[in-house]
Amino acid sequence: MNASVETGDQIPGGSSIAGRLAAVQEQIATAAARAGRSASDVTLVVVSKTHPPESVSEVLAAGQCVFGESRVQEARAKFPLVPGRARWHFIGHLQRNKIRHALPLFELFHGVDSLEIARDIERIATEDGALPRVLFEVNVAGEGSKFGFSTEKIGAQIEELLALKRLTIEGLMCIPPPQPRAEMARRFFIALRELRDQLEREFRISLPQLSMGMSGDFAVAIEEGATLVRVGTAIFGERSGKTWRPEPGSLNYDD
Repeated sequence: MNASVETGDQIPGGSSIAGRLAAVQEQIATAAARAGRSASDVTLVVVSKTHPPESVSEVLAAGQCVFGESRVQEARAKFPLVPGRARWHFIGHLQRNKIRHALPLFELFHGVDSLEIARDIERIATEDGALPRVLFEVNVAGEGSKFGFSTEKIGAQIEELLALKRLTIEGLMCIPPPQPRAEMARRFFIALRELRDQLEREFRISLPQLSMGMSGDFAVAIEEGATLVRVGTAIFGERSGKTWRPEPGSLNYDD
C-alpha cells in the first residue's frame, strides 16, 4: 500500500482554513512526485457548496482560485459576494431546468451524466451563444443509485456526444463508492483512466482531463492520473448538509 492520505482528518494544518489548504496542496505535490508527475499537472477544485462566501473568500485570499459548487441557486446567490477572481466549476448533477442559469456561471461542468442532458446543454448553448466545457461522468462501479454513463454506454454513445458541436469535451469524471480506506478506491480510478485511454485510441480523440479523487482519497487518484481533484471537507471541515442561503433581505434568492 502507498503512503496515501486515508481520510481528510489525517491532513495536518491546524484549525485555520489557510493552514488546511496548504496541507492539502503539500499532499497533492507529494502524491504527484510519487507518480513521477508535477504538482502543476493537478488542479485543486475546492468544494465550497454549503459554505458561506466569507469562508470562500478566506480560501481565495490564501491563493486558491478554483472552486466547485453543485447547486445552481446557491451559486447564483453566493458568487456576487465573492471576489471576482474566483473561478467556478459545476461538480454535481445538472438538472434540465437549471441549465440556462448555470451556463454563464461555470467554466467547467464535471458531471454531464447522460446523452439526454448533453443534448439539452447543446440546445440551450446554441440558443444562448455559449460554448460550455464539459466532462462526462462515468458510473465506474455500476451503482444503481448513482448518476453517470455506464462504461458500456459511453462507448456506444461517444460518437453522438462528439457530434454536439457547442460542447468542448475535455475528459471524464467519476465518484467511486465510499471506501473504508483510500487504497480501496484505486481500482475505480484505474478503471476511469483505462476507459479514457481506450476512448482516445478507438475514436482518435483527446480527453486530457480526469476529475477523480476527493478529501479521503485524492492522493491515490493523483497517483492514478487525476488532473482535477475535488476537495472540500479537508479544507473547510464537515458540511452542514444545508444549502447556504443569504440573510433574509440581503439578496433575492430563487428557490
